[in-house]
Amino acid sequence: MRPLAVGLCFLALLFVACAGRTPSRPDGSRLPPGVVCEWTPVVRVVDGDTIRVLRDGAEERVRYIGVDTPELAHPTHGVEPFGPEAAAYNEELVDGRSLCLETDVSDRDRFGRLLRYAWLEDGTMVNELLVAAGMARVATFPPDVKYTESLLLPAQQAAAEAGRGLWGR
Repeated sequence: MRPLAVGLCFLALLFVACAGRTPSRPDGSRLPPGVVCEWTPVVRVVDGDTIRVLRDGAEERVRYIGVDTPELAHPTHGVEPFGPEAAAYNEELVDGRSLCLETDVSDRDRFGRLLRYAWLEDGTMVNELLVAAGMARVATFPPDVKYTESLLLPAQQAAAEAGRGLWGR
């Protein structure tokens, strides 16, 4: 009887330790269920919402879906407030890493950039992290709105309420 009780206690502790974690996938990542994506290495960060990745042996520009960050070189405004901070934060998040790039409905924007949600190996979305830190605001362009209601708008509301980044007083 005693070994059974010890075994049950061990299972209970294991369950508590693992509760809330996304299980690892075969590729070793902790992506949310249902995320289908392509892993690509980041070559460089262009600004707060655009990166360059290596895909099929060629560099591609990627624009994060659902977010807009201040510009580093706006045609009429020049460097916008928080532009350098957003770019630096994006670089901190993705530089030297591989990202899981997920498509929504559209493949490319009018400038030829790939449109993607970018996921880190731990299962967090770069787009959401930028908004949560106050480095980006939500910018939707239907039909690409998969995570707008569930992730991006709640992150923006929390950042605004906390006065982070763009929402600072």
